[in-house]
Parts: sequence; C-alpha cells; structure tokens
Amino acid sequence: MNPSIYVKWSNQNIKLTWLPNFIPEQHLVTSSHGFCFYQGKILLVNISGRGYTNPGGHLEDNETPEEAFIREAYEEAYVRGNTYFLGAIEVNHEENPLFDTNGKYPLIGYQTYFRMDITDCLPFLSENESSSRIWVEPSLIKYVINDHDLVLNILEEAQLR
Repeated sequence: MNPSIYVKWSNQNIKLTWLPNFIPEQHLVTSSHGFCFYQGKILLVNISGRGYTNPGGHLEDNETPEEAFIREAYEEAYVRGNTYFLGAIEVNHEENPLFDTNGKYPLIGYQTYFRMDITDCLPFLSENESSSRIWVEPSLIKYVINDHDLVLNILEEAQLR
C-alpha cells in the first residue's frame, strides 16, 4: 500500500499519496520537485514562506516535468546534473469541501519527483525566490526540511537510485 497523509494547505484539507515510479498524464502535473545529491549530501534551498525544502516548482507552458525540475534546480540552487524519475505525489481534493472546481488545480493532480546527481555546482547568487542553499547529511534531513512527511518516503526512494 502506498503511504497517504492529509495536509492543510491554505486552510484546505488535502490527501497526498506517494506513488513510486508512477508516471502521471502530463496535463495533470502541477509541479516538479527533487532531491539533489552532491558529495554525499543533499541540497536544500530556503524559499520565502516555505523554509528549507528541496528545489522545485510549477511547470511553465509547454514544459515537461523533467524540464521544470531542471529549470527550478538551476533557478533556486544554481546546480545542474543528471536526473532520474522517482515517482509522483497524488494531490487529491475529493474529500476537500472547499475545493474550487473553477480554480487552477485539478480535482486530482500530481507533483512529480526526481533525483539529481549534481555535476555542476555554480556560485549561489540568490537572484530568484531562494535566499540560500545548504548541504545536509541524509540522516539529518527530517530535522531541517520544512515540508510534509511524505518527503521522507521520497528521500528513501531517491537514495535507492
């Protein structure tokens, strides 16, 4: 069984389920994220309003999930590398009475996740939405990352690749 949790985003209760190796239809993907590895450590970026998290963000027009993750990793952390698909989080609003059927998100959408093995670590310039980047030992991620608990399941998957 795939792990599921409930989170409160913008005062709305949303069910999240981690689906390893699941490739969603591209039009249902709302964002792409990933764990970036470099010299045995994991990269986290400090995003205003979100705290320390892994790089990622929304897809732009005509962008694949992998292209979005690669762009976001560069924009937020100034890194490039080889990427590997891990799976997707299903973002399910079926039990959310506040869901806006005319909003920008689908009733059931997906956030894709990748692993990046960094090959180019460029100087950090803080020109976009991140204010800093840090390198964290994998065993300490749970004490540093400001995100939901499913990211730890995704990290386990990323470490296997």
